[in-house]
Amino acid sequence: MSSPQVTYDAVVAARELLADVVVHTPVLASRVLSEAVGGPVHLKCENVQRAGSFKVRGAYVRIARLSDEERASGVVAASAGNHAQGVALSARLLGTKATVFMPEGAALPKVEATLGYGADVIFAGRTVDEALARAKEHAEQTGAVIIHPFDHADVVAGQGTIGLEILEQLPDTATIVVPIGGGGLAAGLALAVKSLRPGVRIVGVQADRAAAYPASLAAGHPVLVEPFSTMADGIAVGRPGELPFELIHYLVDKVVTVTEEEISKALVLCLERAKQVVEPAGAVGVAALLAHPQAFEPPVVAVLSGGNIDPVLLARVLRHGLAAAGRYLAVRVLLPDSPGALAKLLADLGALRVNVLDIVHERFGSSLRVDEVEVLLQLETRGPEHCDEALSTLRRDGHRLMLG
Repeated sequence: MSSPQVTYDAVVAARELLADVVVHTPVLASRVLSEAVGGPVHLKCENVQRAGSFKVRGAYVRIARLSDEERASGVVAASAGNHAQGVALSARLLGTKATVFMPEGAALPKVEATLGYGADVIFAGRTVDEALARAKEHAEQTGAVIIHPFDHADVVAGQGTIGLEILEQLPDTATIVVPIGGGGLAAGLALAVKSLRPGVRIVGVQADRAAAYPASLAAGHPVLVEPFSTMADGIAVGRPGELPFELIHYLVDKVVTVTEEEISKALVLCLERAKQVVEPAGAVGVAALLAHPQAFEPPVVAVLSGGNIDPVLLARVLRHGLAAAGRYLAVRVLLPDSPGALAKLLADLGALRVNVLDIVHERFGSSLRVDEVEVLLQLETRGPEHCDEALSTLRRDGHRLMLG
């Protein structure tokens, strides 16, 4: 099973090329996901790959297959971060100069890592697609070879080596859940897996704020969509690649989308239960399993495609994920403006074993009467049932509550 440009043999050859370059990443069993799905679920941990994601596989294969003359002209790429690091590391290993165009606002750790591998970084545009247009201009002006993040046969073949590893590590796999941005990873993985095990079901996952594939598959060809802002910046691609689309159209069984809230819940689970630091784009497969556990036939493998997350974003996303999981609660309480009222509220919260994270005591406001004050509380609870218990008990004790 192959496309005119990519074959199973090309994936096998790519694996030989990568043998001493990439990490043979582990698969870890997840008890909590297995219980939700009703059968074995494993996580393929590309978040611990060199340069922090699967991207180094395709980038290295592409650059390694350039001629000496082409490598002497340097390479250029466009990326929100992971492809940038993969290209920068591969170029360093292969002795060529790399220039990377990154969207303005790209995560600082990804920028610093790309620079650390020796690449030149130029900021261009708000999206990967805009940065890619600038990279193409640079290639035309300088003669540098463009290393496309997903729309090239060598890149697709390199990413497909993950599929070979999964089937060797877990031969009885029934379903593989994989993130999709431009489609290089899903396309290569599907080609490798379906060539060996046609019955394995491949499910692609996109962030619903940047989901080009559902519309493209419905149209029968790649179409451009305007991606909205999403925490899953690594898969925020406006238009599928021609080559990946062809393979995904024929080989991927289904493409689903997940919300920002579902992604944040998945990140919390990866950290708390799997002990894996994963970026939002890398966690969308886990998000899909959590959102629709009965839709996936076990044994399931979810690919954690990358772990390069900005600590500032991680803190924000974790807070969002904990709120979505019922672990954080924001509530406003109207109290009488009298001595001891606030102390009583805090004592009642303490009795409920609710932790107060933040408190704002507002004495003046157009909606407040002269004899009352408003208290805004950020609370930490043990989960949804504890939230409900705390709210009902506070109301029963006479506190006037407003959520928000």
